[in-house]
Amino acid sequence: MKNIRQKIFKRLFLGWAALSFILGTAVFYLEMEKVDKLVKGLALEESGFFTSGLDRSSVAERESLRQRANRFLTGHFVAISLYDENGRLILHETNPQKTPVMKQVEQHARPFTPVSSVHYRRFLTERNLYMQILLPLRDSTSRPLGYFDGIYQVDARTYRNIRIDIVGTLLLVIVVCFITAVMLYPIIISLNSELIKLSSDLLKGNIELMDVLGSAIAKRDSDTNAHNYRVTIYAIRLAEAIGLENSQIRNLIAGAFLHDVGKIGISDNILLKPDRLNDEEFRIMRSHVVLGLDIISQSEWLRGARDVIEFHHEKYDGTGYLKGLKGNEIPLNARLFTIVDVFDALTSRRPYKQAFSFDESMKLLKQDCGKRFDPELFSRFDIIAHGLYLEIADSDESVLAKMMSDLLDRHFIRGG
Repeated sequence: MKNIRQKIFKRLFLGWAALSFILGTAVFYLEMEKVDKLVKGLALEESGFFTSGLDRSSVAERESLRQRANRFLTGHFVAISLYDENGRLILHETNPQKTPVMKQVEQHARPFTPVSSVHYRRFLTERNLYMQILLPLRDSTSRPLGYFDGIYQVDARTYRNIRIDIVGTLLLVIVVCFITAVMLYPIIISLNSELIKLSSDLLKGNIELMDVLGSAIAKRDSDTNAHNYRVTIYAIRLAEAIGLENSQIRNLIAGAFLHDVGKIGISDNILLKPDRLNDEEFRIMRSHVVLGLDIISQSEWLRGARDVIEFHHEKYDGTGYLKGLKGNEIPLNARLFTIVDVFDALTSRRPYKQAFSFDESMKLLKQDCGKRFDPELFSRFDIIAHGLYLEIADSDESVLAKMMSDLLDRHFIRGG
């Protein structure tokens, strides 16, 4: 439940961030459209003071035009250019008070190109907002006179208000998205609480069925469920010691519980025979691997158990069965499980044998290191084996069941 709450919170946070970015971008674009409209209106209104009354004769009188431009440049325009109807430059004047920044301003300005309607371009430089306005000039009969190209500087107060409006609108969008996400969190948790409980109950039910099926097989073989608990606990502890990922440990647990599930199909006179099996009996006994794979094949949830069920009788040197795999060709979970399965078989009493001591068992295991067992995995098991033996080997079934329950909770419920 805690993990699900964290996932919902994380996804809501990511959703809030993504929505804030998308809406913020859209709002910023719309706000800049408003800025363009505002500045364009201001620039056109002011440029009208220069262009109004111009006719063909006044455009031709350059000195008079220059004087008019100098008076005009005391306003918000920092530079103006005038072109004749053929696009030739007639006049270019700049505001003398703006000389220090004119080089940067003119670097951002676009080169003149003849236009048939008003064109504009906004840009920032020296922490000031400018707009380049280019418009065609016409006389009273709508004949072309030339072109006006001016760079308008937004005054500091207007620019400050523009920034405040944009930042305020963006912050409002982010805050509204955040409040929405915060309000959605308890609603989603509430709506999903029953589903979460159902999923948790279903998971626990699957684990219980896996336990029951594994117990049924273990009791056919050894008249006790303790073997399944011990070998699974050993496997989990070794997997944790080598840093196996949680998802792989869950598959290992399923495989450990059900490693001999195919023995359901083996008759008692072979399964419980105290003497050595003959060739035909051994062939039948080996078939429990195929039977086990067939049993779990109908369950998607138990698919992860396949590696252990199918390959736990393979040997590191390639002399095992069913496929005679060698070394790292054998899946990791199967190589790991083989070690703890043989260890528990040696240290446990069975109807046909007495338990070996810890030292005797480890001596026998070491003789098969590199033959039956992965040497690297065995070296890791050798480090923890004695502690595990003292903790687990002689524990009552109820104690083992409690240990198993805690490990299942760690890897399936809290870690799932």
